[in-house]
Amino acid sequence: MMQARGQAAGQVDVAAARASGMDAGKLQALADHVHDSYVASGRLPHMQLLISRDEQPIVSIRSGVARATGEPLGEGALYRIASMTKPVTSVAFMMLVEQGLVALDDPVAKVLPEFADLAVGADGKGRMKRPMLMIDLLRHSSGLTYGLQRQTAIDARYREMGLDEFQQKRSSDGFIAALAALPLEFSPGERWNYSVSTDVLGVVVERLSGLDLERCFRERIFAPLGMADTFFELPDDRIDRLTDAWQLGADGKLSLYDRGARSGWRKSLHFRSGGGGLLSCVADYHRFARMLLRGGELDGVRLLKADTVAAMHANHLPGGGDLASLSSSMFSEADYAGVGFGLGFATDLRTQEYYWGGVFSTFFFIDPIERLIGLFMTQHFPSSTYPVRGELRRGIRDAIVDRRGHFR
Repeated sequence: MMQARGQAAGQVDVAAARASGMDAGKLQALADHVHDSYVASGRLPHMQLLISRDEQPIVSIRSGVARATGEPLGEGALYRIASMTKPVTSVAFMMLVEQGLVALDDPVAKVLPEFADLAVGADGKGRMKRPMLMIDLLRHSSGLTYGLQRQTAIDARYREMGLDEFQQKRSSDGFIAALAALPLEFSPGERWNYSVSTDVLGVVVERLSGLDLERCFRERIFAPLGMADTFFELPDDRIDRLTDAWQLGADGKLSLYDRGARSGWRKSLHFRSGGGGLLSCVADYHRFARMLLRGGELDGVRLLKADTVAAMHANHLPGGGDLASLSSSMFSEADYAGVGFGLGFATDLRTQEYYWGGVFSTFFFIDPIERLIGLFMTQHFPSSTYPVRGELRRGIRDAIVDRRGHFR
């Protein structure tokens, strides 16, 4: 891979930053740090950073190369957002809750009868102490897992069967049947384990809505919100906008994971991953985040009630615990101590920020008190390599001059 050097494009809007109570100098220093330390050094191929307060962009900066052939990253670049798909699937499910088609405490087997009597434990001899509930899928307390965890004999079977893959050959029904043949790591509700739960939730959405996930998202979320550049399959007229994705090898060097021009995301899909399959861009995901910040409404279009959105970013971990006390996962999308999990997001129990990221190192956060949104896009696998997400959250918080929250 060529080294991604040069100057960053875009700017910190000094006037807008000051008007919104932010220190423009600190924001510029933060953007310069990310560019210099990660992009200009070649550690990341590129980055796009958007920060807004009160929904008004105050930082819009991009740098690096979109592809190994050297094209600079464009403003409308498309990214594989991976697990940033999960909040979208969670919103689609909560819309069905508001319609009265399903409830959080409904057994999953009510919609997926394949899950009626799942085994528990590596030997397959245990049984669920209580049924898996819909809320378990939203908050990752289902007992399901990811093969990427690489901790147990059960997650090894996930890897062997390709159950983590974004683009697998199974249908939705085949995916559920394959999962139902494997035991759970633990009985639902006992622990928190990052997993394919949201992929299962996506199949629940399909069966309840009668629509495949692509059509459901497009008709009920993307079209109403004006998100024209978010999809599971890359349209032919957007090929030039999809970036390459890189992966870090054991030798510490980057190699191509997926070429934008010949991307696997151009293929017709048998299964649409509600846990990680979407492509999107900064502008579209900012509209999605604005809808959440505004309590479920944007530009006169309401997807969810404000109370529903508030419930989604409240902590729903059993007993009100945090990830440090309940997690059995190895993952990098959030810290553990002082972090809860809601209905689709991690939530900081001190600041009330809610957020999530994807395995290609994309990331977003929303601060409902300070009215801040942060979006960071790049395409580097895995997301655990560098501490850029924490640096961004701390740097943005440090740049607040006009603090609106009581705890800052």
